[in-house]
Amino acid sequence: MTDNKNTPELISGAESLRVFESLNRGMSRRNALQMLGVAGVAAAGAGSLFGAAGKLWADDAPVAGKGKPGGKIRVASVASSTADTLDPAKGALSTDYVRQYMFYNGLTRFDVHMVPQLELAERIDNTDATLWTITLRKEVTFHNGKPLTAADVVYSLNRHKDPAIGSKVMALVAQFEEIKASGPNEVQIRLGAPNAELPSILAVSHLLIVPEGTTDFSQGIGTGPFKVKEFKPGVRSVAVRNPNYWKPGLPYLDEIEVIAISDEPSRVNALLSGDVHAINQVDPRSTTRIKASAGHRYVDSPSGNYTNLIIRQDQMPGKSPEFTQAMKCLLDREQVKSAVFRGFAVVGNDHPIAPGSRYYNADLPQTVYDPEKARFLLKKAGMESITMPLAASPAATSSVDIAVLLQQSAKQAGLKLDVNRLPSDGYWSNHWMKHPLTFGNINPRPNADVMFSQFFQSKAPWNESGWQNEQFDQLLLLARAETDEAKRGKMYADMQTLVHDHCGIGVPVFISNIDGVDQRLKGYSTNPLGGFMGYMFAEQVWLDA
Repeated sequence: MTDNKNTPELISGAESLRVFESLNRGMSRRNALQMLGVAGVAAAGAGSLFGAAGKLWADDAPVAGKGKPGGKIRVASVASSTADTLDPAKGALSTDYVRQYMFYNGLTRFDVHMVPQLELAERIDNTDATLWTITLRKEVTFHNGKPLTAADVVYSLNRHKDPAIGSKVMALVAQFEEIKASGPNEVQIRLGAPNAELPSILAVSHLLIVPEGTTDFSQGIGTGPFKVKEFKPGVRSVAVRNPNYWKPGLPYLDEIEVIAISDEPSRVNALLSGDVHAINQVDPRSTTRIKASAGHRYVDSPSGNYTNLIIRQDQMPGKSPEFTQAMKCLLDREQVKSAVFRGFAVVGNDHPIAPGSRYYNADLPQTVYDPEKARFLLKKAGMESITMPLAASPAATSSVDIAVLLQQSAKQAGLKLDVNRLPSDGYWSNHWMKHPLTFGNINPRPNADVMFSQFFQSKAPWNESGWQNEQFDQLLLLARAETDEAKRGKMYADMQTLVHDHCGIGVPVFISNIDGVDQRLKGYSTNPLGGFMGYMFAEQVWLDA
């Protein structure tokens, strides 16, 4: 195998485990870095990937000895049903993701900057971003005592290709042309075309690793920090500490119970009354109640989630570039941020990469609220003083409120917008992307490639505005094959510029995830992937009762 020259050199398993254990005993990170430097570690551009169980984690990652062991907590998520599952391939709700991260590990995991870090993989090498070789950590065992082997990884990844499984990432895994064991602890993945972002793809929750041959997922047998004590779909789950977890000293908690409370005020009441220790999807209006409680706090986690105005480019009036640009100029982003989201958002710039994200183009000029410019553009397009329907729905987070603000702004430009408030039921199948002006709501994706591939590539089934751009499509393919981080970043910056300038998408803000937390629950921070610390809070928090 020929290593790619841009792959960081990683230290041996034994050496990095020595560093991990030294950190546990109180060694400073500075001294640990010096040890790693002596060992010959080369830092990657966006963050180093270190080998073995003791890799130096990102700031958000669990470090043994940081917290207090013991204790039981209960958390309430936003949704649950009899379709709840412990099968990673079928995870569909935040409650599923939280449970699955308790019981399983992936080959990689995302840090707070959405950069993939090594997890069950001790080392990842590639040849031309097409042939990837993954060396697994040794002495990792599943909850049933079975050692982790290459066969488990091959099985876990291949099962997503079987239509009978119903995997949520079947289309994503279609690029895996061949997955095979090249040794007891080594797996090779050959892609159908180069993709330098494979480590990010391997970090998605659906690709968590299960034992070879698993068909019954009710026991949640994995390599994760917790084991299943009880699992009742639609009711609750109880997880207990895995005493043989491969990260020494972790997790801290003895037990976690997960329930669901769909009604947001009831969820907040449960937190404030002490019935639960953490909740997700707090409405910005509820933050004042939480802040007023001495025993609780809210956690504001900026994310890549956005509600967007969709201007179809394959029908009038969106076929007019001037009309499309006018609509973007009518989005009062600061007002959306303050009035709709109470400040729990960051201003967007008409493309899907959030500020602070990997590859974000900070040099792109900001689209500003300008009704006079919009009036000029509408007149140039021959569309002054027209009336247009604008479809919105509670299904697309806060789109009705945004639509009302946009309606008021449009009046100043001589455009009359009739807001058509549609019910949530059936919105995504019957209305989303099917009218000249509608709204969408897009959750964060693991990387820029997945986001652009799913929503902006010309032939993407979720190409919301029907935008066709050959230059964009070419850059997308070139970026996948580019292993030089700086060059790939420049390509993604150019793609953001194309979307910003020409696509029929208006992104006013990126919406924060807001969690509510008991003050006694320590180590609880943020992750842009989602609430509950990107659904990965379980092994990182402790109870200081």
